[in-house]
Amino acid sequence: MLIIPAIDLKNGTCVRLRQGRMDDATVYSDDPVATASRWVDAGAERLHVVDLDGAFAGKPENKEAVAGILAKHPDLPVQLGGGVRDLATVEAYLELGLSWVIIGTQAVKEPEFVAEACKQFPGHIIVGVDAKDGWVATEGWAEASTVSAVDVVKRFADVGVSSVVYTDIGRDGMLSGVNIEATASLARETGCPVIASGGLKGLSDVTQLMEVESDGVIGAITGRAIYEGTLDLAEAIALTESN
Repeated sequence: MLIIPAIDLKNGTCVRLRQGRMDDATVYSDDPVATASRWVDAGAERLHVVDLDGAFAGKPENKEAVAGILAKHPDLPVQLGGGVRDLATVEAYLELGLSWVIIGTQAVKEPEFVAEACKQFPGHIIVGVDAKDGWVATEGWAEASTVSAVDVVKRFADVGVSSVVYTDIGRDGMLSGVNIEATASLARETGCPVIASGGLKGLSDVTQLMEVESDGVIGAITGRAIYEGTLDLAEAIALTESN
């Protein structure tokens, strides 16, 4: 079970949003590289980066900050989402040193794009599924769809997607606990490895996630909890490694 620290970038700073609202952002640091180093020192084996501005603009907006993190930690596996709408962006990010690129909005609007990306960049594509009450949202969560999370992921079961990041929008940034049932159900019903996102608060969440690892839940992203201290990252990683 991977515990993956999140660095959400907005105007070059590290922030966390509540339920995806750009007007409800808490700034935690103006130095993304130092923040990444903090989590690496705590034992992080992977980093989750989100270009929030890019998610709304539809193109990369925080590439300088991303490049800085990768330059400082060239051997750290990093996954990034936000503003990935074409193959040129995928290629540019992978050439920059990212391990995985997360496709979210385009996975819903243009499923064939994901299949082509997986074909051209095998092993480097993650699908990001952001849902509220089981229904997928796109464009930085600004637009709701009529497509269920399960139906979206099933489309990609056989195209070579590395994994799926499943975010419960209603819980994201709220420290209200991970939606264990929905996350495990998504993994079971689709057969895709799933990374949980949204609501992780403390060690009890980590323990519950470990109990559904056999269902295909391979990791969890943590943001506000480690920034505000309700979860000690090193302690959480130690817990996962003790089993």
